[in-house]
Amino acid sequence: MKEFNGIPVSPGIAVATAFIYDPKAPQLPRYEISAEKTDAEIHRFEKAAAKAKVDLEKIKDSVPNGGGSTESLMVDSQIAMLDDPEWRSRVAEEIRGGKNAEWALNDASDFFIRLLESSGDVYLKERAADISDVTKRVLRQMNTKGSDESISPLADLPEDVILVSRNLLPSDTLAMDKRKVKGFVTETGGRTSHTAILARAFELPAVVGIRSLMKEVKTGDRIIVDGIRGVMIVDPTPEREGLYERYRTEWQLRESRLLTLNHLPAETKDGKRILLMANIELPEEADSAVAHGADGIGLYRSEFLLMNSRVEDNEEEQFRAYRSVLEQMGGKPVTIRTFDMGGDKVVRSVSNAPETESNPILGWRSIRFCLDNPKLFKTQLRALFRAGFQKNLRVMFPMISGTQELLRVYKTVEEVKDELRSAKIPFNADMPIGIMIEVPSAAMTSDILAKYSDFFSIGTNDLIQYTIAVDRGNERIAYLYEAFHPGVLRMLRIIVQNAHKAGISVSMCGEMAGDPLCCALLIGLGLDGFSMSSAVIPEIKRIIRSVTVAEAEILAGQALELETVAQVRQYVEEWMSERFGEK
Repeated sequence: MKEFNGIPVSPGIAVATAFIYDPKAPQLPRYEISAEKTDAEIHRFEKAAAKAKVDLEKIKDSVPNGGGSTESLMVDSQIAMLDDPEWRSRVAEEIRGGKNAEWALNDASDFFIRLLESSGDVYLKERAADISDVTKRVLRQMNTKGSDESISPLADLPEDVILVSRNLLPSDTLAMDKRKVKGFVTETGGRTSHTAILARAFELPAVVGIRSLMKEVKTGDRIIVDGIRGVMIVDPTPEREGLYERYRTEWQLRESRLLTLNHLPAETKDGKRILLMANIELPEEADSAVAHGADGIGLYRSEFLLMNSRVEDNEEEQFRAYRSVLEQMGGKPVTIRTFDMGGDKVVRSVSNAPETESNPILGWRSIRFCLDNPKLFKTQLRALFRAGFQKNLRVMFPMISGTQELLRVYKTVEEVKDELRSAKIPFNADMPIGIMIEVPSAAMTSDILAKYSDFFSIGTNDLIQYTIAVDRGNERIAYLYEAFHPGVLRMLRIIVQNAHKAGISVSMCGEMAGDPLCCALLIGLGLDGFSMSSAVIPEIKRIIRSVTVAEAEILAGQALELETVAQVRQYVEEWMSERFGEK
């Protein structure tokens, strides 16, 4: 028996036979070509890319649930990649430099993959998988000799399996027999990888980021995947498998009991209503939010829409995606965050984008990027205001650093409203507009920003790293990234107090909001709502319904008096253990 730790990205426990999926890389011949063969080689690449696009369009047509589904949107992103003029131009440039088409395609794609992987944005690092997938698809078209390479070994699985792979690409998951797959385990990937997104959409347990995975597991091995704790066990002993069968039964029973709270409000024992919302990345995830009893969508990350088409020309695509989520939520509030992008491939497609940035985390990203690209920004705002017509839509702007920046945003908003009025296009002129508080300057001027906002949403993922000056992606200093840092807690108190003085609500949409250990503490600090992964909502609701505001305020007051992270964590853990018998 061997046990491995990874990153839990979709909760649940599965026990089944491992199925190793490690497709053979397409052939990559490398040879130099003469100048007179350049045009023919470019044509060969273009022909293969066109065939790959036809294949993808066929796959999209076969996807159930139509154009708004998670799978469909992922195919759209790959079709957009094939149409990307910058990518195609780079391949042609490499060919003109004397390389054959396969060699040129591989080097051009490597350039963009390195660009995305060097980005400070975790989401964009994961999008490198799209380029890799598209590149392999085109290379296979170049090497195909009339055989049908579109049939995947995942389409006809012999038994229930746990899929084990280096990295599951979108085309892999589209092809697989979903009735037979009981869980995912991958060597690479993170919380925003395609594997993670699809595992949550399919509600399958998944663990990613297990190093040397492919060396340790073979097809036919009995394995356990624990998507709650982030554990994979190979060849478990009968005792360990029996233990996990009990864990699975207990987890399923616990989930069933928690789901019985769906029709009940998230209300403290002394009557304070807390809004529990879901964070989503794709329209299809709204179904899971409804299934887990969400009061609405507190954070819809709209960045995925930038990967699907030319960024300046996709108003109708955005409009349909936003309206789809609103319809799925049946009148419950939906909060959509405007594009939050960093120094990456999508930004490079804009004419004024810099080649590189030395520090993209502190650089040309998010609202700064949008304000510098008014055509792109206005396209999104038009789609949002149109989708919000007679719908319960709210919009929020990320990474606002101060009032001057916010006033520039509102100037653009008013220009969009005027354009819609002039064109006699129906829209919601009174749509609530809020901001994310995720940089210290916004927190410390939240009393001023509250005058111009209908609501606040605290993005703790960035707020914590900026407050403590710690890159959460840097393994050497990741231990310093702490939600229980006294400086973070005091900043949260300032934000909440300033919002309430101005008469506006304040919620939280970072990872801290979905941490059961933080729940009572945040209630005590005065938060009005939390937004989190849908699967966590029932557990957070259970805690909310088990405490009083008075108890939570005492907890928060005591925690604010403590001096170190360790003291705060120990105090909160003991408080939770006394009331819930767990940490």
